[in-house]
Amino acid sequence: MKIGILGGGQLGRMLIQDALKYDDEIHVLDPNADCSCANISVFTKGNFNDKQDVLNFGKDKDVVSIEIEHVNAEALEELEQQGIKVIPNSSIIKIIQQKILQKEFYKHHQIPSPDFQIIQSLKEEIRIGFPFVQKLNTGGYDGKGVQVIQSESDVAKMWDEPSVLENLVEIDKELSLIIAKNERGEIKSFPVTEMVADPKLNLLDFNICPTKISAEVQDQIDVIAEKFMKAANSEGLFAIELFLDKNGKVWVNETAPRLHNSGHQTQEGNANSQFEQFYRVLKNLPLAETSSFRFSGMLNLVGEENHTGKVKYEGLENVLKLPNAYVHLYGKTETKPGRKMGHINVLADSREDLLEQLIQIKSLVKVVAD
Repeated sequence: MKIGILGGGQLGRMLIQDALKYDDEIHVLDPNADCSCANISVFTKGNFNDKQDVLNFGKDKDVVSIEIEHVNAEALEELEQQGIKVIPNSSIIKIIQQKILQKEFYKHHQIPSPDFQIIQSLKEEIRIGFPFVQKLNTGGYDGKGVQVIQSESDVAKMWDEPSVLENLVEIDKELSLIIAKNERGEIKSFPVTEMVADPKLNLLDFNICPTKISAEVQDQIDVIAEKFMKAANSEGLFAIELFLDKNGKVWVNETAPRLHNSGHQTQEGNANSQFEQFYRVLKNLPLAETSSFRFSGMLNLVGEENHTGKVKYEGLENVLKLPNAYVHLYGKTETKPGRKMGHINVLADSREDLLEQLIQIKSLVKVVAD
């Protein structure tokens, strides 16, 4: 099969690394000729936001998919009309691309998500109570395009763009569920993962899997997953990001229609990884077993503050001496503050041991400029 992927970042790279076990041509479209996928795929330089570039790229593929949702969905819809298989379908990509449509989708399908107000500009009256979260309608990614507005005095820093204003949830835990569906209608999910964010960078610091939640909380997540998959009506692999509040209620934060940072620990921690699972979805193969072997976790390797330039990994040799640590680098030659450059997966026999190892590794390794 000729599989086309829009986007050549680390998610595509790890998908290709798994797919190389099989016999397919993996084609990638990305504007950066030095992207993570460039040297391990059939690479095409082009803009995945440009309609004609996407149409030209996709016209001879058996299936077209994404590793980033900020792509030209109109082109994907046109490819579908031409008989090209697009996974996930253009309809759900369009909904998830826009925070406003995404929130309305949850409301329409009675999927619990924090109360919200939609604004097109700051000329509109803000009716939602403080504190709230402002999420830009489009373009937000890895913590960008999201800010907390604590009080009236913060209103001056709000973006004057179409946005969702969302009630701030008193979060007990941030959780993620990765779930896949193939054309046969099979659906499988991975064990629920807990995400711990870096408060300064507002992006994922590390994962813990499986998380410690009650049966009642798991039941809420199962209901959300069932409602979402039915409403999405699409093959694909989805990461449903969730908040567990202080009262034990689960809310959907947002959904990614693609592989996700919160599933990286599946590479060593589960019977099969999210990348293997997504490959099987694209090929309409039987879905893979997803059970956990042990406790697993993932630590993001991100560029240090005040370091921009050719990347250097300090302390990596010390990590490689550890028996339960697994290094994954993304093939990026240039680092900058907060840029994801790789991750380290860890296995352990208990949650406590896992956390201890993750904290130890975080102190051992730094991503700096040479």
